[in-house]
Amino acid sequence: MKGGLMKKFVVVFGALLLINTVIFSLNYIESSAGLQTPQLESGRTELEMADINQDGHIDILSIGDHGSPYINTQEHGIMVWFGDGQGNWNVFQNGNFGYGGIAVGDINNDGHLDVGYGMHHNYSSDDFGDSILEAALGDGTGQNWTPWDDGISTGGDWGMFSTDFADVNNDGYLDIGSVSFGADDGIHIFLNNGDGTWRQCFGFLGGNSTMHFNFGDVNSDGNADFCVAHQYGSIYLGDGEGNFVLADGNLPPAGNLGRLGTSLGDVDNDGDMDFAFTNTNGGIEVWTWQGNNTWANFSGNLPTAGPYYLTQLYDMNIDGYIDVIAFGDSTITLWLGNGAGSWTQDVTFYTPGPGSAEAFRVGGDADHNGYPDIALVSEEGSGWNPINHLRFYKETSVPESLFVFPVFPRGRERFEAGSVLFIDWTCGVPPGRIANMRLEYSTTGLNGPWLMITPNTPNNGRYQWRIPEGIASESCYIRYTAMSSYNRDTAVSIAVTRAPFKISPITSIKEARVVQPVKPNLSITPTISPRNIEIKISTFGLKKTELKVYDNQGKLIKNLFKTWGNGEFCINWDKTDQNRRSVPAGNYFIVLEGGDKRLVGKVVIVN
Repeated sequence: MKGGLMKKFVVVFGALLLINTVIFSLNYIESSAGLQTPQLESGRTELEMADINQDGHIDILSIGDHGSPYINTQEHGIMVWFGDGQGNWNVFQNGNFGYGGIAVGDINNDGHLDVGYGMHHNYSSDDFGDSILEAALGDGTGQNWTPWDDGISTGGDWGMFSTDFADVNNDGYLDIGSVSFGADDGIHIFLNNGDGTWRQCFGFLGGNSTMHFNFGDVNSDGNADFCVAHQYGSIYLGDGEGNFVLADGNLPPAGNLGRLGTSLGDVDNDGDMDFAFTNTNGGIEVWTWQGNNTWANFSGNLPTAGPYYLTQLYDMNIDGYIDVIAFGDSTITLWLGNGAGSWTQDVTFYTPGPGSAEAFRVGGDADHNGYPDIALVSEEGSGWNPINHLRFYKETSVPESLFVFPVFPRGRERFEAGSVLFIDWTCGVPPGRIANMRLEYSTTGLNGPWLMITPNTPNNGRYQWRIPEGIASESCYIRYTAMSSYNRDTAVSIAVTRAPFKISPITSIKEARVVQPVKPNLSITPTISPRNIEIKISTFGLKKTELKVYDNQGKLIKNLFKTWGNGEFCINWDKTDQNRRSVPAGNYFIVLEGGDKRLVGKVVIVN
């Protein structure tokens, strides 16, 4: 190089196209070296992929399956399998608890990633792991954790499971939500006060759960909603204040266990989150949000029956359209979407049998080839004594040049100024190179000016951004700049959000907003029945609301349901008492109580 000058290669990708990087047939290879330690046991668990120590490489986190802590295994506490950027792993464990779900995010805004977790085995003798739902601060190493969860108390004692973070009330702090382990302990949402204390804004006890919970903005109003695999419903819309209303609309019936294998993603690129799940025949269903509590079947040619139990919605081939990937009975299948409801089966591969699906997560890029990878837990081995295996599958393509692809925001979403936004991307880096990222935003369109989000952050696929207050724009974009140096050469790749998104000034909205309480309501169908009773309720505002069954003598028969905050729910009474014994024929009274108010309905049980 003449004059000792650094040679620079600049590769620019536009907002709408990713040139010469999209491959049309994906291929995966197992990359599980190090994941055999510790040996797992059995039962469900939850995985997260995140760069917990901020070294630029994706790690895998879990609190384990039924074997944690120390039940026929060496599993215990928060388990982090640190990735090396090539698809190899090394585990570190801390804590005396386990068997549950986990979420990752920076809950105190100090720049270090923290964790929230729901569990069944809260066996610890100290504050770290003695409750069924907790949060703990990380120190940037992924090895040390400090409890930070005063005020998190669900009122149940059986256990919580799948857990997620989102800024529910748009105040710049991540809040926590979780669903119960199996039956009884319901769903709970807690708001983060930013000082290590939390307050419950929504939740209830009761009902069956198949242990999936995810936040996302279903109706694109800038407020966090959630989807959940629970008997009482799947989709709950948030109002930005911590209240939620059921919005299952015309979705097919959920059954006694709720819809299975739930996930969220924007499959039609309209800016809101759509809904995928598996049906009782093991088939795949995708439904798009239409507004006004209405859904449209977007399943197209997806299989109506099959071996599948868990789903994920993600752009696996980075073409700008969300794809569907499903796992069940040893089978992993990917269907590529086109944004219009047509799905093309691209790849199927298998785990060893019997292959019961115990955990499933996609999205992290372990080897920096620019394509999302797959982590799962599969129960394998003898039918008499199968055990769980954690497996990782990485996409095999090798990038010839540096590229970056925006994952989220995708465009057309709405966010609130002052709230937390997860910015996601994927970046392909040629072998032997290391890349870092610069992130900028514009509120005035593609021509800028561009304002700095971060000048230099690891290429790990995610950055947690607190949107500045006072922004009001419908023409916002994020610019992603990947920078990679090797010897004296530098490569740069630039990409921009595919379509504009909106940012609204949350301060002025909150000042003007008048929160309308939900009008209390109690509806019972049928009122004379030999079958189960369906009860639809609207709660008493911010007060605690309880639903109880009494007999004709005024004796309490069963506590059916308990919740905090505004909401609408559908509860089924199976005609059993508190001890799960069938009640005799006769007159019963369904009572909805909140504070000093109550609504009463009568039902006649006939045999």
